[in-house]
Amino acid sequence: MLVGHYSASFLGKSLQKMIPLWLLFIAVQFIDILWAVFVLLGIEKARIVPGITASNALDLYYMPFTHSLVGAFFWSALAFRFCQLFSSLKGWRTGLIVGAAVFSHWMLDLIVHRPDLALYDNTLKMGFGLWNYRVPALILEIGLLIGGAMLYLRSASHRGRMVVYVCLLVLVQVVGTFLFPTPPTDRAAAITALFLYFIFALIAFWAEGRQNKKEERYGEPHSA
Repeated sequence: MLVGHYSASFLGKSLQKMIPLWLLFIAVQFIDILWAVFVLLGIEKARIVPGITASNALDLYYMPFTHSLVGAFFWSALAFRFCQLFSSLKGWRTGLIVGAAVFSHWMLDLIVHRPDLALYDNTLKMGFGLWNYRVPALILEIGLLIGGAMLYLRSASHRGRMVVYVCLLVLVQVVGTFLFPTPPTDRAAAITALFLYFIFALIAFWAEGRQNKKEERYGEPHSA
């Protein structure tokens, strides 16, 4: 799953407006960001197997540290703790939202992945396999993205920017599903993922504009 993950970013932002949207964009992809880094370091393993699913050629056969259920819980708890280090993010509500955003990655991956998500270590793998059905997987991605964005747009101060950005994300997903060439290696896939995730977060920073500063000016409180 790619852009569908950002539905959780928009949902989190609608629940706690003081959390920067770019941070939530990083949070929902944090597990994959770590995966990319771990693949580049040789800690986790993947390989290109054309046709392994209709939507994705990656055989994610060893990723116990990032994509196991236990691993996802650990990174979510770490995200909660991270929030407590900064005054602008401190508080149980903000921490829970950011932690839940991190954990949402595993839950949404469970829907589309083939059985390659372990419960712990590299055992008891699961996955519902929607990637085997390209069009339904695409519809789910876009539906989740638009649904989350609509929740956010009800109170966004820069709706025009965000509508343009959501349309761009939809285009990226369509191109990625039908036109983007298969990465030649697992390392190329990891580098591509890192590039996209940070570019998407940077654009989210631009699209959100000065909304957080406006909220601070009018005295919207931080979470306790």
